[in-house]
Amino acid sequence: MRDALFGARHFDDFKTTGIADNILATRLRRLVDAGILKRRLYQVRPERYDYVLTRKGAELAPVIAALRQWGTRWTEGEDRTPRLLHAVCGHDVSVGVLCPSCARGVPMPEIVQSLDGVETPLDRRVIDEMSAGSPPREFLATSSITDD
Repeated sequence: MRDALFGARHFDDFKTTGIADNILATRLRRLVDAGILKRRLYQVRPERYDYVLTRKGAELAPVIAALRQWGTRWTEGEDRTPRLLHAVCGHDVSVGVLCPSCARGVPMPEIVQSLDGVETPLDRRVIDEMSAGSPPREFLATSSITDD
């Protein structure tokens, strides 16, 4: 998905990650079946297809960014993944939760689950663990998806 978000379109583009052809073909087929990618014929002889993100797929960008952010923070070893930068200022971006109604970044302890009018806060142990030491700045950052 990350590669598709940054311009990979052809089967060979996706292979640069070192993934085996059979595994890549299966994954691309599943992403097409799920409506995340669209398969488009771009060459007739031999038949070749490219894989283009649908709107549904493009809206996974914040999820992919959040997974990268988590992995950078919590996994060990050399980070060989590309950094995600704000093109305007050149600094690293972070992913957080935004309330679209008041346009505020929302810290995790302020999030509740609501089902049938019953609101349930995050488990206290989760809040305590997140509050241990200094809270990560990422939780205060904002991101959103627009229809523009």
